[in-house]
Amino acid sequence: MARGLITLISLCFLGLVSETTRAAPPRKPIDVPFQNNYVPTWAGDHIKYINGGTEVQLYLDNYTGTGFQSTGSYLFGHFSMQLKLVPGDSAGTVTAFYLSSQNSEHDEIDFEFLGNRTGQPYIVQTNVFTGGEGNREQRIYLWFDPTKDYHSYSVLWNTYQIVFFVDEVPIRVFKNSKDVGVKFPFEQPMKIYSSLWNADDWATRGGVEKTDWAKSPFVASYRGFHIDGCESSEEAKICATQGMKWWDQKVFQDLDGLQYRSLSWVRQKYTIYNYCSDRSRYPSMPAECTRDRDV
Repeated sequence: MARGLITLISLCFLGLVSETTRAAPPRKPIDVPFQNNYVPTWAGDHIKYINGGTEVQLYLDNYTGTGFQSTGSYLFGHFSMQLKLVPGDSAGTVTAFYLSSQNSEHDEIDFEFLGNRTGQPYIVQTNVFTGGEGNREQRIYLWFDPTKDYHSYSVLWNTYQIVFFVDEVPIRVFKNSKDVGVKFPFEQPMKIYSSLWNADDWATRGGVEKTDWAKSPFVASYRGFHIDGCESSEEAKICATQGMKWWDQKVFQDLDGLQYRSLSWVRQKYTIYNYCSDRSRYPSMPAECTRDRDV
């Protein structure tokens, strides 16, 4: 309770609670049924539909996890879900929400929620793949308990930047740095995916903490299946010819000052790993990191 109050005070001090939405993507209704835009990809019997499909639960047991994907593919837009993560002892489990293209040199935009032992905080790992190359991990602790209530996790993807949001607070920005030789997702449509699976070979303390199957089934809950993007396909890059969409307007081409202060707050208080500053892996800073504004 005290931690939550301190966090709320900190957020209010920065203006995040009342003003962060000033340059945030437009809000959309959040009661769209799952079946409108998504289908199971594997182990459909481990997905439970609630309230007509406006809420779903994914189950993981020692037999299988499960996952789903969007029926459409998209070039640019705003994509979000509300998640309530696996409660209790979730060590070894990974809940994922990501966008990915299908080619071998694929593009991908990842949220991965790494479970932990009871009482230890979840780790949120983000990653960006361009042209089949990833290894751009950043990790943060959240400033709330993500297992108690639903929280929104979203991606804004346009021709200028990719922004990861948690409850409309930006936690990461990946800038378009093609002019310095870094590939950026421009031409490969992506589907939206989510899954709940066992990854106890790496997910918790590098694989030290294993999944306790006596605690299964593990359950992650979803609602607010929001898609506002340019639907496309490998054969017809229709988004390239439809003119400027709202997500390419000037206000969304960069974070504003308030959002940069929000991002700085996340980095100073909650970031535990950033590949940009890992000199053991990258003796020279990756080129795209020079565009990652010093906040």
